[in-house]
Amino acid sequence: MKNSKKNNNQHPETDLTTLGRDPLRYDGAVNTPVVRASTILYPTVNALRKSSERNLELHNQAENKITYGRHGTPTTYALTETLSSMDGAHQSFVFSSGKTAVLASLLAFLKKGDHMLMVDSAYGPSRELAKGLLKRFGVSTDFYDPQSNINEIAKHLKPETKVVFTESPGSLTFEIQDIPAIAELTQKSGIILITDNTWASPLYCNPINLGADVSLQAGTKYLCGHSDVMLGVVSANKESSPAIAQAFEDLGACPSPDDCYLALRGIRTLAVRLKRHEKTALLLAEWFSKRSEVIDVLHPALPNFPSHEIWKRDFSGSSGLFGIILKPHHIDSVENMLESLNLFGMGYSWGGYESLAIPTWPYKHREKSSWDPSNIYLRIHAGLEDPDDLIDDLSSGFKLLKS
Repeated sequence: MKNSKKNNNQHPETDLTTLGRDPLRYDGAVNTPVVRASTILYPTVNALRKSSERNLELHNQAENKITYGRHGTPTTYALTETLSSMDGAHQSFVFSSGKTAVLASLLAFLKKGDHMLMVDSAYGPSRELAKGLLKRFGVSTDFYDPQSNINEIAKHLKPETKVVFTESPGSLTFEIQDIPAIAELTQKSGIILITDNTWASPLYCNPINLGADVSLQAGTKYLCGHSDVMLGVVSANKESSPAIAQAFEDLGACPSPDDCYLALRGIRTLAVRLKRHEKTALLLAEWFSKRSEVIDVLHPALPNFPSHEIWKRDFSGSSGLFGIILKPHHIDSVENMLESLNLFGMGYSWGGYESLAIPTWPYKHREKSSWDPSNIYLRIHAGLEDPDDLIDDLSSGFKLLKS
């Protein structure tokens, strides 16, 4: 029995339990064991010499053969093989954090004098890299309104544009990008299209299948799912894989085999966890939409959301993260409400089993889209608790809101 390869006749839920495993290789062990290694010993000078002449693009993943711990161990390769299959990618690479994955994807294709176009709703650290590190090294970045149509996006492209960076749904405000339309535009100009797919994970969206060259995600979130691992993932098509491989080598920001093992363990339950996150989030979104204290609910799966039709076309499900806009209330009462909640924690990550609620300020992180600074925005992550208990907790908290 060898379960390490994808079977195109199987459902995704089955793939999540079988990919990256080869029980016969490890004396019948169901899970690929944690292989920790730095130095690798070779029996002959010739074997040592051959290891240094490895094909950088393949990184010996095809043979699952390790040459040096930084490049990966069998535990690492079990994970990257699984991720490649999930993403429909030629090759996947894992990094020590989601931000490092973003950095690698940008450094792979940008150099001094190049230009990048980034969606204005991109993850804050992605924006920071564009406006900080990349700017210092001579890369310019413009931002486009996440509600722009394809003709408006095209107007931002320049002869020196080498990358279009999208995130769908967008951070904090959840706008959906038309990836197939943007991909058609970038392919005509020889521009690399990178998409941050953290919100949906490969289970609910496959940007590479939609035309993106590179799909990245913070594996810290839903892939691992237990709020205890830092991990970044970059998956690429065949043409883009060599550049990502070189960035992986240059940065040297590899995750530990232990973290790769935890990611594999998390992937096995991804389907059942995301279904629960999705169900609970939609129940909470419906509850919020009926509250007099709420102006709007920002959730792509709701029929009245502005880009819902694109979401319905390109996504097979939704996750547990969404936003709400409160009517004007005294900020002290909002803080009291958040601090009174027993089941919703306050923390900047998400994707774990726990529910979260934090205030956000989209207007502080936008250049091309306008968000009213007088409104109060909350980002909600629906965890795996019973939804009735979560609603009871919110109901108690909302009693503290005062205009």
